[in-house]
Amino acid sequence: METLSKLFGNETKVKIMRLFLFNPENVFSTKEITERTKADSSRVRKEMANLQKMGLVKRRATKKGNGHGFVMNPKFSYLSPLQNFLVNVEPSNPKELIKKIGKLGSIKVIIVAGVFIQEPESRLDILIVGDGVKKGSLENTMKILESEIGKELRYAYFTTEDFKYRLSMYDKLTRDILDYPHKKVLNRLGIA
Repeated sequence: METLSKLFGNETKVKIMRLFLFNPENVFSTKEITERTKADSSRVRKEMANLQKMGLVKRRATKKGNGHGFVMNPKFSYLSPLQNFLVNVEPSNPKELIKKIGKLGSIKVIIVAGVFIQEPESRLDILIVGDGVKKGSLENTMKILESEIGKELRYAYFTTEDFKYRLSMYDKLTRDILDYPHKKVLNRLGIA
């Protein structure tokens, strides 16, 4: 994210652009954009004004009918190259992932798929195996990752014992991850 922030001016702009690129049909209010990007509201308003002037987003009434929001402009002249660049750039550095998720407890395995490897058909984006992980901390970390990536993540967490049991039983979810394209970011269990 650091390189993209430098390239595009700041992290907030990158988060907002990714939010719209991953959700091109959705209308977002300024409040929703602020919540989803975990950014300062004054910075969001400034960036939205800039993105609207550029033509990347346009104003539209919200579905709830209680005001206006923003939606991606499908006629933006540089939309395709921007999508190719921001969506296909690796959303998170593996070392950053290990650092963020490693703080949650005794993490043994982190496997990424889906958005992390540009495989939209994957059942999960991230699989975490470890012990001593608090549910609230895990949810907060996932929300932070979602704000950086611009998309809701499909994730699963298993204790080490539960994961080993699922592997021995050929559990469908674990097989769907391990039998299809994925990347092992951390593998302290020696999963083949």
